[in-house]
Amino acid sequence: MSKRLYRSSVDKQLGGVCGGIAEYLDLDPSLVRIAAILLMFVGGTGFLAYLVAWFVIPRDV
Repeated sequence: MSKRLYRSSVDKQLGGVCGGIAEYLDLDPSLVRIAAILLMFVGGTGFLAYLVAWFVIPRDV
């Protein structure tokens, strides 16, 4: 069975992107959120990546 990347509807703070990535990679969601926040301070790439992921990654059902 292949894994699929979805936005989390259970473990979400804003759009469920970090929660979904954490589920996909079997990581703690807090680590993914910290990484996303750190990327936001590096030229704003984290914010843009989050927005793109929010629209591109489907919600889990």
